[in-house]
Amino acid sequence: MAIKTYREALNEVMHSEMERDSNVFVCGEDISGGAGGTSGEREASGGIFGVTAGLLPRFGEDRVIDTPISENTIVGMAAGASLAGKRGVAEIMFADFVTLALDQMMNQAAKFRYMSGGKAKCPIVIRVPYGAGMNMGAQHSQTMYNIVTSVPGLKCVMPTSPADAKGLLTAAIRDDDPVVFFEHKAMYGRKGEVPDGEYIIPFGQAALLNKGDDVSIIAMGRMVLFAEESIIKLKSEGINCDLIDLRTTSPLDENAILDSVEKTGRVVIVDESTPRCSLASDIAGFIVSHGFSSLKAPVQQVTSPHAPVPFARELERAYVPSPDNISSAVRRVMNYK
Repeated sequence: MAIKTYREALNEVMHSEMERDSNVFVCGEDISGGAGGTSGEREASGGIFGVTAGLLPRFGEDRVIDTPISENTIVGMAAGASLAGKRGVAEIMFADFVTLALDQMMNQAAKFRYMSGGKAKCPIVIRVPYGAGMNMGAQHSQTMYNIVTSVPGLKCVMPTSPADAKGLLTAAIRDDDPVVFFEHKAMYGRKGEVPDGEYIIPFGQAALLNKGDDVSIIAMGRMVLFAEESIIKLKSEGINCDLIDLRTTSPLDENAILDSVEKTGRVVIVDESTPRCSLASDIAGFIVSHGFSSLKAPVQQVTSPHAPVPFARELERAYVPSPDNISSAVRRVMNYK
């Protein structure tokens, strides 16, 4: 297996899937890169995060479509094309701006199959960079996956490793339903082993990244990395944790969660979202409803505070859940009487 970055794994999938299926196209703001110098030719740099780099010269303007700054138009175009047999990969430059496309996402794409009695398909992927940690301010640092997860008919995917980025994006592009694919901005440069050749990870299968009998830590996205740091420190204190990386939040791997809760009886859920109506609160409610008899302590939720994301570096660092926050929550459930 080759070592690749998270960004490279995503880029590789779009190249290979566009090679494999001529119906796959990508669209979004500045996805081919701006005009270079005075030549007027586009640089094919792949936008501000470089994820779509190199697609334009290989596949041309008919399949790599730079759009106006209109998220509603981007998603609407991809959804409409899906009804005619195409498979659009639409990029929203920042997850915060899914709010501008929610009508097309919630009231159109998510409902085509249901309202047509299964006759219509909507095979689109909406790629959204999300999350804090890059000092991009309150309007460019939100998570938004909790909102998407709440919508019936939308699938919600959050890969953590480069390998998962490849396997899950491949599955997303080949899926016949709309998928919202969340990519944490702070993880684009993360490196890891990526399987060669075709690699697909089915939706709804969480990954058990660490095994322990004391506490179940359930996390998603970048918070998985922080949980891994916490687990190393806790192990030196004699505390051993299960670590579940959800990978997809809709569908949710309920069996993996309940199996771990039954084993440990103590749960810490780590979620970068703000606490009200978050994934952490949703999963905590699910555990209490379906696994209450296994619990030895109240479920702990580690989230960002109920406030906008700060711009100042020090404040943003304090805002995002940290390994220390996770360790403290684990100690609380371990010491509960």
